[in-house]
Amino acid sequence: MGFTDTRFNVNLSILFTELPLLERPAAARAAGFTAVELWWPWVDAPTPERAELDALRDALRDAGTQLTGLNFYAGQLPGPDRGALSVPGVESEKFRANVPVAIEFASSLGCTTFNALYGNRVEGVDAAEQDALALENLVFAARAVAEVDGTLLIEALNAPESPACPIVSAPKAIEVVDAVNAASGLDNARFLMDLYHLSMNGEDLEEVIDRYTAKTAHVQIADNPGRGAPGTGSLDFVALLGRLKKNGYDGFVGLEYKPGDAPSASSFAWLPAPLRAAQ
Repeated sequence: MGFTDTRFNVNLSILFTELPLLERPAAARAAGFTAVELWWPWVDAPTPERAELDALRDALRDAGTQLTGLNFYAGQLPGPDRGALSVPGVESEKFRANVPVAIEFASSLGCTTFNALYGNRVEGVDAAEQDALALENLVFAARAVAEVDGTLLIEALNAPESPACPIVSAPKAIEVVDAVNAASGLDNARFLMDLYHLSMNGEDLEEVIDRYTAKTAHVQIADNPGRGAPGTGSLDFVALLGRLKKNGYDGFVGLEYKPGDAPSASSFAWLPAPLRAAQ
């Protein structure tokens, strides 16, 4: 049996979305999972009302689920946006305003891992200007995350689905990770290795794992093609996750896949119930 050495969490922003946000932690727990992650839940509010934050905090605690990862504000996600931190003007300002709010919320739940999505290229704005802004904002976030002894994640997306995003390969994401660590002097930026995105890019997943596991602090999975559950596509997750383990990765593996037309709870047949709770 595979996956016996893997700690899984469920992304509640793509799974269980047939339910209201506050009901998703309990649904994940009922399906056997004890660890969850989230994109920033309030796409129009980088600084939501405290009552909304408190309600989600209570839902996670009441369900007995541990929050293990949170995205910073990233614009309309899901939707046309792929992040905010490299977008000049209002979106960049929203990102910076969100950073302390997200850190306070997550750290109150014991979560200190934060994903900072880079954002799309903006027509009429010089790419170098966007990259300079991105580095400034990422260093700002890295310093804020350091206050809770946390980790800042840089994720590579895929070019077919995110053609305006410049971070669409593992080497490019690693380049950004290294630049942030050099500029901040903190060494708390790490790679988020999403095997679905990298597969969509046509990258050699075994080579990526061998080269970059040491700089990886989180892994996400979905099968390809289709971004469905493991077993619905062609990726060999037993081998890939085993290779990660062999290379020293012992962090969480986030389930960030589309459940299909059936309720999300029915999409976990590939993973025996005893292996769902985080160890």
